[in-house]
Amino acid sequence: MLIHPNIDPVAISIGPLAVRWYGLMYLVGFAAGWWLGLRRIARGLAPVTRQQFDDLLFMAVLGVILGGRLGYVLFYKPGYYLAHPLEIFAVWQGGMSFHGGLLGVILAMAFAARRHKLAFLRLMDFVAPLCPLGIAAGRLGNFINGELYGRVTDLPWGMLFRGAGDAPRHPSQLYEFALEGLALFVLLWWFSARPRPRGQVSALFLIGYGVFRFSAEFGREPDSFLGYLAFGMTMGQWLSLPMIALGVWLFARSAAETS
Repeated sequence: MLIHPNIDPVAISIGPLAVRWYGLMYLVGFAAGWWLGLRRIARGLAPVTRQQFDDLLFMAVLGVILGGRLGYVLFYKPGYYLAHPLEIFAVWQGGMSFHGGLLGVILAMAFAARRHKLAFLRLMDFVAPLCPLGIAAGRLGNFINGELYGRVTDLPWGMLFRGAGDAPRHPSQLYEFALEGLALFVLLWWFSARPRPRGQVSALFLIGYGVFRFSAEFGREPDSFLGYLAFGMTMGQWLSLPMIALGVWLFARSAAETS
């Protein structure tokens, strides 16, 4: 049995100013995406210029933050925030949704494609491999905070988390770090290293993330205010199913167009 290190969620504190590890992980994720994007541009594997990429990154940041927050509000606690609308803006209290952030990025990239006269799916194929390391950084932030821990387990790597009782639990944040972050990055970076039919990289991202998230949810404790939903599945699993279905449809459509 392991014990969570109980790292202080505040990385740096200067007077009333507190910089949290979770916020720093967001910066690390965006920096990783920026660096990877520059590598692809330098190798001539991007549909955008360096100047366009800077604009895309800014819009992607807005999409992640606004979409992630609104997704959490709408998918997880609509009744609560309907009764307390001002708390929608209290992002320092936590509450972000990956699936909402994904929708935010898709909308931001649709706007960018129209603005810069780019093919939307080609743009998304470029953006998709840049995202998993950011997802990995976010899951590492969850682990540092000791939040989103897993279900009770008797496996030898079960971990005691502060505020989660006396039973060891799956370190599900690390499962998601490894699957949705590192494994998905390796898969997409390899797959996109040479030209692919339009839409296939985006499709593989949807399928890969959906399958990895659906699988990791079996070790993750459901949100206490939601619990298990229909068929014993969690909200994360239900939100991942449309991703997988859309990814399979997009991949098949792309393959049919090029056959």
